Amino acid sequence: MAQPVPFDEAHAARYDEQFRPLAAFRDALHLVTQLALDEAPAQARVLCVGAGTGAEVLELAPIFPGWQFTAVDTSEPMLARCRARLVEAGLESRCELHAGTLDSLPPRDEPFDVATAVLVSHFLVDEGARRAFFRGIAERMRPGAPLIFADLAADALDGELMQLWKRAWRHAGATDEAVAGMVESIGESFAVLAPGEIETLVAESGFGQPVRVFQALCMHGWLARRAH
Repeated sequence: MAQPVPFDEAHAARYDEQFRPLAAFRDALHLVTQLALDEAPAQARVLCVGAGTGAEVLELAPIFPGWQFTAVDTSEPMLARCRARLVEAGLESRCELHAGTLDSLPPRDEPFDVATAVLVSHFLVDEGARRAFFRGIAERMRPGAPLIFADLAADALDGELMQLWKRAWRHAGATDEAVAGMVESIGESFAVLAPGEIETLVAESGFGQPVRVFQALCMHGWLARRAH
């Protein structure tokens, strides 16, 4: 999985603090996620793809005490940080961690009841790889099960929305050089497609038509359900 920066130990150590000034965006997305998943089974099996340092597990686990989580990430340092946070919260017994791609996750007898993929698939610049990513999630879910996913998206890369996104980066402490580097990385290290393009791609990868349930500048979130 291509990534704009190496998700090494140094990045993992600062990841949770890097965009803390924009935490309101994250918190709003977590609330929408909770509301969207409220009707999932009380004993749900949850697949978190691109789990990073465990933000989704840490938010959802206390609210849904019967859920069991499988957290997948390609970065071992990020998962090590995730494990430490889970231990600190007393949640490690409810979460299995898997370092690697989704394709390397061993098959299960029972499909997942819920899946999340938050700010992950835009790192897959190749459209075929992105389709395969969502198809891989769909293949591991029961029919009708909900997927919450979020990615960067914009109808245009030179409009007001992108200008506000640059200001958000600066608000989070990024230098002008870092902002310029972020813009230059679009299309190389990560993709910023139009929201409608992403919805079509996901709908063609084993899900019903996604419903856009969240937006904070270029950060968009959707609810989709595994096709029957």
